[in-house]
Amino acid sequence: MREVPNLIACDGCDALYRRPLLRSKEIIHCRRCGTELDRDASKKKGKILPLTVASVIIFFISNCFPIIRIDVHGLSSSTTLFGSVLSLRSDGMDLVAILVLITTILFPLLHLLFLLYIMLALENRRSPAGFNWLVRTMQRLRPWGMVEVFLLGVLVALVKLSSMATVVPGVALWAFGVLTVLLTAVTSFDPRLLWSMANSGKSGTEAT
Repeated sequence: MREVPNLIACDGCDALYRRPLLRSKEIIHCRRCGTELDRDASKKKGKILPLTVASVIIFFISNCFPIIRIDVHGLSSSTTLFGSVLSLRSDGMDLVAILVLITTILFPLLHLLFLLYIMLALENRRSPAGFNWLVRTMQRLRPWGMVEVFLLGVLVALVKLSSMATVVPGVALWAFGVLTVLLTAVTSFDPRLLWSMANSGKSGTEAT
C-alpha cells in the first residue's frame, strides 16, 4: 500500500481515499475493488516491542546453550547451534553449513535487531535513520528465517537417535520451541503498522 499524508492508495486499483479514524477492530475496504485498505491496530502496537525484546533474549539463550546431549556407552557429547554449523563445515558440507548459518542464526537475528531498533526509536517519538530501507529489508529477510524448519529437523533426528543412544534435550532445544512461537507472533505483524506508527510519530514531533 502506497501512502501519503492523510491519503491511502488502494493496492488493487490505485483508488485514493482520505484516511479515516478507525474505531476499535474496524477494517476498511476499497469501495471499488474490495481490497483491504487499513485496519485498526491500536492494541497490537503495544505488543510489538515486548515480543521483540522477548524474542531477542530467547534467541541468545537458544544459541548459547547446548541443543541436545547424547550419551553412548558412557561417552557424552553436546553441541550448540553454532557448534553444529562448525561440525558441518569440518565434515565438508560447506553449503549445508552456510544454509543453517543464514537461515537459523544470521537472518532471524538481523530481522529481530532491525525491528528492535525501529521500535525503540518509535517509542521515543522519533523516526529511525534508514527506516524505509530497514522495513523493506525485513520483508526480504522474513521468508529466509527457518527456525521452525530447523526445530522440526532436530525433533526428527531425536526420534531416530533415541533407539541408538540416550538423548537428553538441552536448554536451547526448549528455547527454540519458545522462539518459534515468538517469531511467528513478531513476523505476523503487518508492516503497514510500522509505517503508520512512524507517520504518527512524525506528526507528534511536528505538533510539538
